[in-house]
Amino acid sequence: MAHAAKGSSHMADIADTASSTGRFIRPGFRTGFILVTSLFFLWALANNFNDILIRQFQKALDLNRAQAGLIQFVFYVGYFVMALPAGLVMRRFGYRAGILTGLALYAIGALLFWPAAEVREYAAFLGALFVLASGAAFLETAANPYIVAFGDPARASQRLNLAQAFNGFGAVLAPTIGGLFIFSGVEHDAATLTTMPQAQLVAYRVAEARMVQVPYLLLAIIVVLVGVAIALVRLPALDTKTDDSAHDGLFTVLRAPGLWRAVVAQFFYVGAQVGIWSFFVDFVKDSLPATPERSAAYLLSLSLVLFMAGRFIGAALMHRLPATRLLFGCAVANIALCAVAMLSGGWIAVGALGLTSFFMSIMFPTIFALGVRDLGPRATIGSSLIIMAIIGGALVPPVMGLIAGAAGGLHVAMALPLVCFAVVALFARGATDAPLSPTMRTIH
Repeated sequence: MAHAAKGSSHMADIADTASSTGRFIRPGFRTGFILVTSLFFLWALANNFNDILIRQFQKALDLNRAQAGLIQFVFYVGYFVMALPAGLVMRRFGYRAGILTGLALYAIGALLFWPAAEVREYAAFLGALFVLASGAAFLETAANPYIVAFGDPARASQRLNLAQAFNGFGAVLAPTIGGLFIFSGVEHDAATLTTMPQAQLVAYRVAEARMVQVPYLLLAIIVVLVGVAIALVRLPALDTKTDDSAHDGLFTVLRAPGLWRAVVAQFFYVGAQVGIWSFFVDFVKDSLPATPERSAAYLLSLSLVLFMAGRFIGAALMHRLPATRLLFGCAVANIALCAVAMLSGGWIAVGALGLTSFFMSIMFPTIFALGVRDLGPRATIGSSLIIMAIIGGALVPPVMGLIAGAAGGLHVAMALPLVCFAVVALFARGATDAPLSPTMRTIH
């Protein structure tokens, strides 16, 4: 009976694999696909809450902008440091284990916001953010390549772009959620704070610090519930183990066709994305000095809506167009838009820069899918290396700031994102659209 059951399971595995040809999602895995896609939304919330925290911590902890900027630095360092360990964990224990580890770290980091708010120590908040970012690194390292396993490998780029569209949705929603539940609506100018009695000032800062407690507690609860569902749902499994003859060390993996080029392309893409978004409000103020800061922030939100829409549209277009051709076209479009932003002014420059988000939308998932598609069981290490390339988001913006300072404005600094998009275009021209070929089997 045991042998019969094992044989039946094996036959079911073969049938499931055969039936995946041409399918967007393999039969029986729709719920699992939805849950893994929800991870893209969750780490978008974590990333984009940081923009709210930068402002909130200036009020709650009496920080200047440079000190508050450590939030982004710590977050990116968490990604960089933990991406490779995440790949090693998944190589040893599988993708489900990697996702559950990431969700656990994410929840712990979110829960640590409560005691950090009680002690009002910036180092405690940064520690909580590092733990949370470590969890997000695990989730990104696992979920991006794991999407490949849910259907026809030839449609992996399309499937990953759809999942990443929900990441864009989280990016759009996070500022609204943060504005409603983290910002208290109580604002005092510097003169008022200077003349405020000490007891009243301390009470104000304590109240502002505690504003983060409930939102992050609720976020932790949601993450735990998703983790329970991930532990129970039926998921596909990739073969992440290799034998000793595979010689699949780090340098061997880097020699895989297209991977190192994907790492370089992802570094420059993320640098361009973070650089443009980080300086967008300042760019609007430079181009349209009479525009209020809040209105400039709304324009950034509109740009993020275009980013989200681009991912849905890109996922649909990839059903008809090769992923590399679409990636190349988007990179060329952004080269042109950055040039317009550099050389023009007023609404034309702002519109051009805002439109870059639409064409950036497909870049991360498409570069990722092209980079790991031929790695098979080594995709865990390849995924880690591509996620580590996110460090570009910590390094490119400061260089843009230096250029802007030397040139007396941000328009000239847009030359750096232009160069970054040129690197992406070169990557797209050198890549091919051969179908992905992961080794898969089905588990219950």
